[in-house]
Amino acid sequence: VQLQASGGGLVQAGGSLRLSCAASGSFFSIHSMAWYRHAPGKQRELVAVVSSGDSTNYADSVKGRFTISRDNAKNTVSLQMNTLKSGDTGVYYCNVIVNVMGGSFRREYWGQGTLVTVSS
Repeated sequence: VQLQASGGGLVQAGGSLRLSCAASGSFFSIHSMAWYRHAPGKQRELVAVVSSGDSTNYADSVKGRFTISRDNAKNTVSLQMNTLKSGDTGVYYCNVIVNVMGGSFRREYWGQGTLVTVSS
């Protein structure tokens, strides 16, 4: 499974960015799709996740500002980031857990990371 992420860049505080990630390859189905970020001097953290049933979960720091969505037909996940703050700066990683072998097993994959820089 390959993950191709895009959409990072430099934005001023208060601005918006949209990240996208497309999954391709061989798998039975997608269990969940998520975005993590690794900020300077901090550990990698979960930003948002969407399950196969479209339930979502967000880090407290981004609730009300970020929206995660998935397109099951295209195997893509997007993260709309609004009202960005300097604390949102970091490398954002797409994470996908897929079901394989008819759903008997799950495997986890990571995208290459895309840099988001929010200037204050």
